[in-house]
Amino acid sequence: MNRTQLSQLAVLATVAHHGSFRKAAAELGIAPSAVSHAISSLEESLNLRLIARTTRSAAPTAEGRQLLETLQPALADIASAIEALSDSSGRPAGALRITMPMLAAQSLIAPRLGAFAAAYPEIELEILTDDRFEDIVEKGYDAGLRLGEHLDADMIAVRMSGPWRGSVVGSPDYFSRHPIPREPRDVTEHACIRRRFQSGTIYRWEFEKGGRALSINVRGPLILSDQGLMRQAAIDSAGLAYLFDTGVEADIGEGRLIRVLDDWCPPFDGFSLYYSSRRQMRPALRAFIDFFRWRG
Repeated sequence: MNRTQLSQLAVLATVAHHGSFRKAAAELGIAPSAVSHAISSLEESLNLRLIARTTRSAAPTAEGRQLLETLQPALADIASAIEALSDSSGRPAGALRITMPMLAAQSLIAPRLGAFAAAYPEIELEILTDDRFEDIVEKGYDAGLRLGEHLDADMIAVRMSGPWRGSVVGSPDYFSRHPIPREPRDVTEHACIRRRFQSGTIYRWEFEKGGRALSINVRGPLILSDQGLMRQAAIDSAGLAYLFDTGVEADIGEGRLIRVLDDWCPPFDGFSLYYSSRRQMRPALRAFIDFFRWRG
């Protein structure tokens, strides 16, 4: 591979990310014709069609996707090395991209975003909300925030919250018309408000007591993707909901919701931020960790 091909591969990755020659050109600061020429030259040198073009979009072919999947970690490492050089002054600055679920963003990060921006005005923080467990190296993130996930050996985890806990809740009106469940299997006889993750999976309600763990596929008339919507549906007597305590403590305290099966919902480890151990720690990421980490 020569130096020209290296720059062409960077152009290819940018086109694939945006799905557009024009948007890629805008990010790279070059003319769209230069982007087109770089892709065409790379395809010719490799004798492969890498980008499928239409009048409205550009998407990788099967060969293009295979090439990018192989190269993405290396391209990310190159970008990280360049960023580390630009951060050599040690001052927290530059772009910082972190992926996390909406729940973590709302509960842990959003309340302190203003203070963080004031403390580190030279950091350009981008938060992308997604329930899926992302490969942060492949996707070009600096770090991710997730709950109870298995991390690869080359990942470092930092606790960002204390223990969390789930609660099965229903409204007083709902329980005036339905019996209170006494054990987890009883929820199969109730209307349950189910949650679908962005991956497409519907959450199976998880319970544990005395070392005995259960995972139950509940049924019900509503499938929602947001805990706030589920909370409101439970308050409106649509059925039982399985929600995190942090989102319903006030409702339980003020009588809008009733918690059941409390002894089957023990606390568990909360959110952790994870990042690759193969990359040099950038000052911007260190500043984020130090600002938001859980102090105990």
